[in-house]
Amino acid sequence: MDRLQLTPHQALSRLVPHILELASKAHGQRIAIGLAGGPGTGKSTLAAELVTTLDMTHPGIAALVPMDGFHMKHAKLEAMGQVDYKGAPHTFEGADFVSFLHHLKHAKDPVSGPGYSRKIEDTVENAFTVQPEAKILIVEGNYLLLTEGPWAGVKPLLDYAVFIDVDRELVKARLLKRHGEEGLFTEERNRAHIERNDLPNYDLVVQSQDRADVVIEMDVAG
Repeated sequence: MDRLQLTPHQALSRLVPHILELASKAHGQRIAIGLAGGPGTGKSTLAAELVTTLDMTHPGIAALVPMDGFHMKHAKLEAMGQVDYKGAPHTFEGADFVSFLHHLKHAKDPVSGPGYSRKIEDTVENAFTVQPEAKILIVEGNYLLLTEGPWAGVKPLLDYAVFIDVDRELVKARLLKRHGEEGLFTEERNRAHIERNDLPNYDLVVQSQDRADVVIEMDVAG
């Protein structure tokens, strides 16, 4: 496992040629690139930039596949009494995500998948569609490298796994800013949610980083 300290721009410059090389060696078969890391580490931003940059080299070659669309429905969490723990591994449809990813790697037709909206704090059906010409799946989420429960089925489906590592205190500040910008709850509620939920999830995810092919310590000052 490589461990690199890179700025976001350097990470992009390093990952894109490597991913294209992996794709060329796959001889037309789909490959899945996993971007894992805790909440607030910038995975979603990097994943979107990867797709954009890859598509600039070969239009339509890459597709974004977010794990967040497999949150359990809010109504289901309410029925389970688990709303306060939303975002924890057990509040996702993990087995459905593994099944979807497996199907996606072998699909020949367009496949639509769910997304997650922070504006409504719930999942949205058919939020994205992976077209047949997409040969690189950029799979992004917190729990791609966990070994517990259904999550253990994700890693074998990834052709290359990247872990994004960002300082815990910076993550805490980012999460507070993110929750505040959504404007759904009070700052007091947001702080409590981060301490009770987001940071324990971050701590859990950090323990899975040794399963990645490369760990990128993100230099956000660069």
